[in-house]
Amino acid sequence: MGYEIRAIDVQTVKELLEGDDAGRRPRVFVTEEEGAPLRCCLTRAGVGERIALLSYAPLRRWAAERGVDPGAYDEQGPVFVHAGDCPGAGSGWPEGHTAHRMLRIYAPDGHILGGRYLAADEDPDPALREVFEDQEAAVVHVRAIEFGCFHFEVRRS
Repeated sequence: MGYEIRAIDVQTVKELLEGDDAGRRPRVFVTEEEGAPLRCCLTRAGVGERIALLSYAPLRRWAAERGVDPGAYDEQGPVFVHAGDCPGAGSGWPEGHTAHRMLRIYAPDGHILGGRYLAADEDPDPALREVFEDQEAAVVHVRAIEFGCFHFEVRRS
């Protein structure tokens, strides 16, 4: 059973740069220091990169693709993305994403099924395979423990 790691795709980033999921224009700036976690390519920004801070509603967008209503589980939160060209994300678990994480698991109708804690440096592959053994698991959001921030999405491949 396979799965696919998905960053925020190029078309969605373009839409968000016009107006984010909170209905605001994003804050665009040039970085003065390294480290902002970019959700478009799953890397960290370097000094001098033009990036944007904006609101993103990952479950809302996923549910809209499927014609379902995420209901009360529709959340939006802050993410950083490139404000211009982006190389996109590679395949597989992104390098550097080894801190404690929560796997938030959603059903095909957009409702939450549960969560799975992923310890720092734990191999995510067995955890994701276990999650997707449940045929009700349609999509997983990988989130930070400390702030609950969205990192990326995982879908069956």
